Amino acid sequence: MATHSSFARHSEPPIAADIPEEPAAPGGAWAGRTALPIQLGDDQRQRQRGRGMQRVLDRSWWRALVNELVPLGTALRQQAQQESRRRAALDEVAQQLREAPFHRDTVGEVYARMGTAPATGLDAAAVERRRAQQGRNVVGGRRRLRAQLRRVCGWFFGGFNRFLWVSVVVFFLCWKPIGNPPQPGNLALAVVIVVIICMQALFAAWQEWVTSRTMEAIGSMVPEAANVLRSGRELRVAPAELVDGDVVLLRAGDLVPADMRIVAASVDLVLDRSALTGTAQPALGSVGLTSANYLETRNMALMGAAVTQGTCRCVVVATGERTVLGRLGRLVELRGGKTKQTILQLEVRRLVNALTTVSLVVGVAFVVLWAAWLRHAYPGFMSVSDALANGVGVLVTFVPGSLPVSLTLALTAVARRMQRHRVLITSLAAVETLGTVGVLCCEKTGTLTQRRAVVTRVAFADAERHAAALHADGGRAAQRLYETAAWCNDAVLDADAAHLPAAEREATGDATDCALLRMAARMAAFGGLAHQRLLTVPFSLRSRWMLTVCRSDAQPEPYVLVKGAPETLLPRCAAIQNAAGEVVALDAAGRARLADMQRRWADEGCRVLLLCRRDFGAQDNPLSGLADSPAMLYAAASACVGELTVVGLVGMVDPPRPEIPGVVDTFRRAGVRVFMVTGDYAPTAAYVARQCRIITAATADSIDSIASGAAAKEMIPDEPKPEDLAGNAKAEYASDEPSLRRLESRTDSQHTLTAPRALVVSGPELRGLSTDAWDRIAGYEEIVFARITPEQKLQIVEELRARDTYVAVTGDDVNDLPAMHAANVAVAMGSGSEVAKAAADIVLLDNSLSSVVVAVECGRLVFVNLKKVIVYLLPMTNLSEIMPSFLNVVLGLPIPLSTFLMLVINTVTDVWASVVLINEEPEDEIMLKPPRNPRRERLVDLRLFVQAYGFIGIIQTLTGHVAFFLCLYLRGGISPRHVFLAFNKWSGGYLGHSKEDLAHLVAVAGSAHFMALVIMQWGNMFVARTRTVSVFRQNPLWGPTSNPLLLVAVPLSILVALFFNEITWFNTVFLTGKIPVEFFFIPVPFAFALVAAEELRKLVVRRYPRCWVARIAW
Repeated sequence: MATHSSFARHSEPPIAADIPEEPAAPGGAWAGRTALPIQLGDDQRQRQRGRGMQRVLDRSWWRALVNELVPLGTALRQQAQQESRRRAALDEVAQQLREAPFHRDTVGEVYARMGTAPATGLDAAAVERRRAQQGRNVVGGRRRLRAQLRRVCGWFFGGFNRFLWVSVVVFFLCWKPIGNPPQPGNLALAVVIVVIICMQALFAAWQEWVTSRTMEAIGSMVPEAANVLRSGRELRVAPAELVDGDVVLLRAGDLVPADMRIVAASVDLVLDRSALTGTAQPALGSVGLTSANYLETRNMALMGAAVTQGTCRCVVVATGERTVLGRLGRLVELRGGKTKQTILQLEVRRLVNALTTVSLVVGVAFVVLWAAWLRHAYPGFMSVSDALANGVGVLVTFVPGSLPVSLTLALTAVARRMQRHRVLITSLAAVETLGTVGVLCCEKTGTLTQRRAVVTRVAFADAERHAAALHADGGRAAQRLYETAAWCNDAVLDADAAHLPAAEREATGDATDCALLRMAARMAAFGGLAHQRLLTVPFSLRSRWMLTVCRSDAQPEPYVLVKGAPETLLPRCAAIQNAAGEVVALDAAGRARLADMQRRWADEGCRVLLLCRRDFGAQDNPLSGLADSPAMLYAAASACVGELTVVGLVGMVDPPRPEIPGVVDTFRRAGVRVFMVTGDYAPTAAYVARQCRIITAATADSIDSIASGAAAKEMIPDEPKPEDLAGNAKAEYASDEPSLRRLESRTDSQHTLTAPRALVVSGPELRGLSTDAWDRIAGYEEIVFARITPEQKLQIVEELRARDTYVAVTGDDVNDLPAMHAANVAVAMGSGSEVAKAAADIVLLDNSLSSVVVAVECGRLVFVNLKKVIVYLLPMTNLSEIMPSFLNVVLGLPIPLSTFLMLVINTVTDVWASVVLINEEPEDEIMLKPPRNPRRERLVDLRLFVQAYGFIGIIQTLTGHVAFFLCLYLRGGISPRHVFLAFNKWSGGYLGHSKEDLAHLVAVAGSAHFMALVIMQWGNMFVARTRTVSVFRQNPLWGPTSNPLLLVAVPLSILVALFFNEITWFNTVFLTGKIPVEFFFIPVPFAFALVAAEELRKLVVRRYPRCWVARIAW
């Protein structure tokens, strides 16, 4: 079996620019040589300076800084560190288990050591006794004390909290001993910040608990079970209930639920241990010892591995934390393993770090400015404690501390939304990746079709019949056909419906096998046919055939039954039966007739199979006497796939799911290309693709068009033109610059296509394609890949990802594992194998592709809502709150907004509004825009800063200061010209006011400033709900876009303002003032003006998507 290093999952396709180069070896080629005292020329000096700069760039601290600035670089660095820790842990586990006896024991010794009966397994009493001693078979259920302490420390001291603790120390020092006299306000601020840290830690703990509960609830939606032999009966039990000594039966598609010794295995048993080793190197399983290394011997099935082929019987030897997987988890934890951060988490952290750096620079600059100028020029204006408190206040209030929490809230909220739509996510990281998907590679059977295939046509050498007409035929030809269909088959009839006629019983298994079994069940004598299956070689996409060796009462000598792709088996056939059951030679004309029927049926949407058999005489049967030797029988049977007799040609139809055409159209409007990747014959796949609207072009190109470069150009059917997009959907779709270019490239005055449209290509045609050919293929919008092997499906995913495309892949069995591991997002069906569901990022519990539409929408919603939160928080936490400190230090104003009130905004009022925006419903046009490419569209970019600072921030800052100056004028008769450059004049006797009166005026005016900012944030919250759509279309009160939390956030902010400004204790300690009644209403027109100005900006963006306003729109 071919192996692929790319089985390992990567969240982003690596590119050279994002991966730092390895540092040069110390000293390079000149290491150890003595420097010569020679005179250097200018060119030599320049080269030497270049080498010096390179040495600086190679320093570890510089490389760490570069990694911090590039989210993908940090992600790759984390991945490399995690891989290094895993390899070291594997080596240590191997050392721990070097004396383990289980792989060295014989099968009998294993049963004896584990106290298990080979034929019956454990009894109920033994199971209960061992479970009480060993506990549940769960890995990572009990966290170690060290990990718990690390998490608690992270809640209190991690992230931005470390700077808050610094501010606590500074405020304490400003109270005593620096404060002269001590100011109770500084002590109160220190206490308040400690309370804030504790509240944030408790909230983080609560949020982590809620998230874990949510993920556990989602995970419980997909029950897992293992086939166990207990008390002589085969039972389905939860993997967590396994105990040492249990006899477990594993089949292809199962996950290994514990560490087990293989005691019986089919000759084709293959295990995939990539979950343990990190590299996908499928290995054959066997009963005998193949290596002294416990981790490398083939007779051990370790927890986390997957059975990709064959069957086996195993005995459990270790469960829970005693398994290799459990030991690895503990060791990685002890070595400091951390959870890998997603791209969005890295971007949020980087934004917080950048704002923290800016706040540190500004705070230090204020203190330096005071020390170098203010204390000499205006000695009585600001004390040492005031200067330090002012600088630290900038640090505390400049950074939106609720931003990281908002990301977790967004991911959790979307996870719940997906849960309501029966979509299971295995990790929160998968949510954000869904919004970047640009190509969805779908299986045909079961994903696009109903998995209810029905045989409709049958052909013999001289006749072609409808299946319904054949059922009345009891001749020899029909009987052979039915026998081959029933016995070369892995499907089974429902045992609970044994009282029903065979034709009416449900079948479970592969859709093709079920269709053949239902056809055979219509034969009257089906129930009485007795046969023994000696060997089964399952169908493989590589060989494209299935083989069984059988014998029956009527024919005791073993014979071979084969079914598979006609183009694969026809060259191996020498004879064919006619409608009368007579076997005749298969000549060239007969082969051409069968090939013609295959093409004709495939063009009408039929999946075509060839059923064959090979009989032997009693004297020359190579299979005789090999029933007890599976390996020899396997080799002999494989050599018998030749000189076959064609029993019949069978055509079956599996109708598409009724919702699929609409789903594909929805993806097309969203800029997501849907490709069909199937093992079916190309004409069959193309027919179904047209039914599903995966292909809408009148004609489809072939590989010859790729080779010649003569790709078809034609009109776009059913593609919405910009003027046809209803209402504001047109403007939203076109307002984004990539979307505009996309529309312009698709349509011109003739409405002709400027790029290739549809392509149908078969797996054999992909071999040896050049890079240029793959570039052409990746440019098609509609593609059907037919007759694809697992390796080719993996190649398709890798080639698309190499061209900066984010790929999602659907799969339901072990053949899909390589491509699922390589894809950005792996999607499994709820009815798929346990292996596929374990490898998936999301599982569709309703088996409907329409759920992927919901998932992609949710992935986009995370990014959009988080962007809204940022554009809401930045104007307040940065510009509106740093400007008062700037005016105080540079222009000599009494500080218009106290540090305490800034903290109230940051930690109380803005947090509730952030929760409101996180829970916003998607805008109508969210699925009319192309997918986001994280390399080009960042969470925070220049356009967002322009919106936050250059537009919203300026309006809010001006409004707050208007309220401040107006309050000073109305309450104290002090005009703005007397406030600017006041510096140390602002003391007792200034303009006829006492020192106490001035302090009271500033407190009241500061509270009016605070109230103005709170009200302006209402307007900001309303306008941030949409990016280009009118806020009136996104009705917050009723309808599909309603947000009930909005009705809670507004009155809550009023109550907070009243609480901190109307209670006398806060007035005394934190120098706040009672807000005059008129200042509850004065800011309201400004808030409406903000909404009106933003509505005007959005209207311009919608109407004139190419103007400069639209180009800088966030």
